[in-house]
Amino acid sequence: MTADAQPTRIHSFADDALGEHDAVALAELVRSGERSPRELAAAAVERARQVEELAAVAYESYEKPLLPAERTGRLYGVPTFVKDNADIAGMPTNQGAQAFRAKPAREHGAYARQFLSAGMTVLGKSTLPEFGFNATTEPPFARPTRNPWHTGYSVGGSSGGSAALVASGVVPIAHGNDGGGSIRIPAACAGLVGLKPSRGRHIDSAMARKLPVNIVSEGVLTRTVRDTAAYTAAAEQYWHNPALPPIGYVEGPGTKRLRIALLLENIGGPVPAGPIRDAVEKVAVTLESHGHHVEPVPMPFDNTLETAFLQYWGLLATFVASTGKLADRHFDTARLDDLTLGLRRYFLRTAWRTPIMLYRLRTAATTYQRTLGPYDAVLLPTLGHETPELGYLSPTVPFDDLLDRLRTYVSFTPINNITGTPAITLPADLTPTGLPIGIQFATTYGNERTLLELAYLLEAEHPFPHLNH
Repeated sequence: MTADAQPTRIHSFADDALGEHDAVALAELVRSGERSPRELAAAAVERARQVEELAAVAYESYEKPLLPAERTGRLYGVPTFVKDNADIAGMPTNQGAQAFRAKPAREHGAYARQFLSAGMTVLGKSTLPEFGFNATTEPPFARPTRNPWHTGYSVGGSSGGSAALVASGVVPIAHGNDGGGSIRIPAACAGLVGLKPSRGRHIDSAMARKLPVNIVSEGVLTRTVRDTAAYTAAAEQYWHNPALPPIGYVEGPGTKRLRIALLLENIGGPVPAGPIRDAVEKVAVTLESHGHHVEPVPMPFDNTLETAFLQYWGLLATFVASTGKLADRHFDTARLDDLTLGLRRYFLRTAWRTPIMLYRLRTAATTYQRTLGPYDAVLLPTLGHETPELGYLSPTVPFDDLLDRLRTYVSFTPINNITGTPAITLPADLTPTGLPIGIQFATTYGNERTLLELAYLLEAEHPFPHLNH
């Protein structure tokens, strides 16, 4: 199927045990005894089979779902999927790659234990691009993961499988992680809520702890703000970083009038007129109608930060390609996709600049705090342009062309990964072709509560579009 074909929406919402409920509502049904975890899991499995065209599942555990060990957790009994770069005992972790074939993990990863503490039932693993490096989920060796809003278009990456499963109604919540926009990009493409928490807010994966600059945050993709807030509270009950202020359970908009920066330019220049700019400006008007002060600000960073991030991206690809055999003797570098190999070549050409690259990444937080810290929040686009058709960001595109396309498309999200600050993407509108448009709120380190309160406000004023409506 191509994007030139008749627009095709696909979803699995039905009059079954899951209905149109979000995760919070389903957990309440389980607690009341109206539904059981196994009943919800069976309904989700049936839904997953109905939308196999989306190619969003990397590993199925339908016959033996991982049920919660205890009858506890804020989201007890809710079915979910875990992104295929997090270890779940008994399931392989293949990282979206064909360079190796993983054996089932012997135990849950450190963050996976925090995720599972919410009490959810894991039905399998969701798809991602190779090692999470791309902003679309289109492996060259398998079917692309499709956008349920229009199956000829990308659903983003790297948490693309989770986004497709949540948006299409298979599950109400799924795991994702974000190293350059990998929760927020697919959430924007699929009309979902995607919170990238502050650095250190959740338990880091073993890989993230090894990074010279930890740009990765863990989280979830959901259809409602309250599901994201409920999961955030559940994760915090399991473990709270004492260096960060607690968030608690945020249940609605705040009452404080905020000073909000409006950022409508990226490193390459102003956001052009069109649906994305219109969506952000529409949200600005909504905020002002509630008494918030919205003030345009210039982009505080220049292209040296963008270049540093690209070099770091290449460093990570080089690390994967160079150390794969240490983890698996069957690791075959020749089977890495062209994006990973291109990023490695890009880094090796500029490896001598690694010290200044790391310096720029580590000092960006100071610039962010100095320029945006005086504001309670920042309003900005999630993506540099509308969701592209499948193939536009494929790793089979010549590397230099693909890199240019990614620089334009992923022009806003990396800033918060580099600085360690939190950001949330929310659906704000639809394009003329019927694809979701995401906007972002960002704020200072540790201030996720403000983001969730603003998200509740936007959800109440402009109810998010869903595929079943």
